[in-house]
Amino acid sequence: MDLTRPCFVALTARGGILARRLADVFGGEWHATRRAADSGAGEPDQRIDDVIPHLRSLFLAGRPVIGVCAAAILIRAISAHTRSKHSDAPVLALSDDGKIIVPLLGGHHGANRLAEAIATETGGVAAITTAGDRAFGIALDEPPAGFVLADPDSAKAVMAGLLEGRKAVLSDDLPDHLAETAKEWRDWLSPIAASSDDRDDALRLHLSLRPAEGALADCVFHPRRVCLGLGASRHCPVDEMHDLVRRGLDQADIALAAIEGVYSVDLKADERAILAMADAAGHRLHLFTPDQLEAETPRLHEPSEVVMREVGCHGVAEASALAAAGPDGVVLLPKIRDAHATMALALKPDGAGPSQSSRHNGRVMLVGIGPGQHDWRTPEATAMIASADELVGYGFYIDLLGGLSHGKPRRDFALGEEEARCRYALEQAALGRDMAIICSGDAGIYAMGALVYELLARDEAEAGVSQAARRVEVMTAPGVSALQAAAARSGAILGHDFCTISLSDLLTPWDQIEQRIEAAGLGDFVIAFYNPVSRRRRVGMAKAKAILLNHRPADTPVVLATSLGRPEEEIRHRNLGDLDIDEIDMMTVVMVGASTSRRIAHAGGEAVFTPRGYAKHLDSPAQSAEHQSDTNEETPL
Repeated sequence: MDLTRPCFVALTARGGILARRLADVFGGEWHATRRAADSGAGEPDQRIDDVIPHLRSLFLAGRPVIGVCAAAILIRAISAHTRSKHSDAPVLALSDDGKIIVPLLGGHHGANRLAEAIATETGGVAAITTAGDRAFGIALDEPPAGFVLADPDSAKAVMAGLLEGRKAVLSDDLPDHLAETAKEWRDWLSPIAASSDDRDDALRLHLSLRPAEGALADCVFHPRRVCLGLGASRHCPVDEMHDLVRRGLDQADIALAAIEGVYSVDLKADERAILAMADAAGHRLHLFTPDQLEAETPRLHEPSEVVMREVGCHGVAEASALAAAGPDGVVLLPKIRDAHATMALALKPDGAGPSQSSRHNGRVMLVGIGPGQHDWRTPEATAMIASADELVGYGFYIDLLGGLSHGKPRRDFALGEEEARCRYALEQAALGRDMAIICSGDAGIYAMGALVYELLARDEAEAGVSQAARRVEVMTAPGVSALQAAAARSGAILGHDFCTISLSDLLTPWDQIEQRIEAAGLGDFVIAFYNPVSRRRRVGMAKAKAILLNHRPADTPVVLATSLGRPEEEIRHRNLGDLDIDEIDMMTVVMVGASTSRRIAHAGGEAVFTPRGYAKHLDSPAQSAEHQSDTNEETPL
């Protein structure tokens, strides 16, 4: 999914017609409420049921949002989730007649340019308030694609000087291979360039592949034209790779920010040192096959028979850099090595493309979506879902994503097909795709996380996955689990030690489950029971009740929490002794209190809490002060 595609969100019929037209012009998506979709402009890319959560999800996913609506609606949707002017996605408000376009966020990350382009299309006015854009039509901290400002903070002082009437002297020290690149940069800055008459007081702007130096210029820009090739022996220390790259960049006199991409052989897709270096450089790791790299052998400075025997090509680091730089690529630094790591640098000349097609390393993203409602889904989870090439999971869970899943490829699996869905996601990621496994609650709690890692831990001959699949990157976004949601909705039943027990005997023998219930009863733990019943399992919860009644009183509070976070949510309070198993279904988590748990009435209704031991300190202030450190909340780690 292209996260740079703008989303034109319309709330009215008139706005729907405009949004559809602009989405077609700018290669974006049209998202519409029912009223907007009934405008006669055709079927929208996504229909919206709940506007504020939908806008929030788009923003958190990093999508440019153009709301054909009042600016206040957009502000209410995103105000609590803004982070930094350097990272916030563009957000624009557009009147439904197209006459007023207001960039609200991301002015220097595409919003101002998009506002001006929309204004040109609609004949409207772009209400741009950024001083540099108004005065010169450019923003120094938003250079064209392929360029980066070495120090983003330097732009503020330079722009202030320009607004005071000073001009800029432009200089570069790029090689002849990048003459067109230098011209593109100069053309962009032409509105602020000094003439021969006003150079004495001019600001200095410089374009270079070299690291920025304080005395070099007031602003230094780097063109991203250098390809970094990496190789490593298995389990190469991360620090060794970082030190080697730092040494190589110093030797070649190249700035890290000038790196266009990081490349290696696909057999190293899981090499931690290489992945960490790519991350430090701000890039996804891109991969070539050994056969692709072998085609670069005639251009290598030192082809290696040892590497050929180990990997299947005569070089990795230098061959990767050259394959990315293209047939006319220029070696800036031949392969250098340390004990376990190799690196090389190649320059991609003007107009050059790679001589071999690479793919990025595939990822499996384990996404816990909580109970499914927008407000309980983390921004990290939303971003993973938006960036995935395909969604994988039980169809009901994917449906809970609502508009976030619309138009995105998905592969539904039935209950009982957990192994198939995890295996599918891993093998697809081995092809270079980003796969999101959608889990209710938290992916690591009775969900797909453990199964993914179990498959990764097995060889293919032992019912595991392929070697390529074992090299994919696995990421996890935490989610609100059923036990957390149930505890929050019912008070503070998890205020002291607790455990979780699944009553499903599909994968765990019942005698082991009984042992765990007995142990939890002896330990007087609060217990969260998952999978308490199913259509065929009706006796497990009854047996658990009988066991626990041997260890705690019949009036022990029990919370039955059903369909948490959804419109049909229901919280019921019961006592252990009179718990009726027939009122529990598959959508219910059962929370059984400890012997100390209490139920009280309060303004919000009933609540259950489990004391942690504060009472003795409340009753004895002197003792409370003496043991303060024992009763504080646990220290964040």
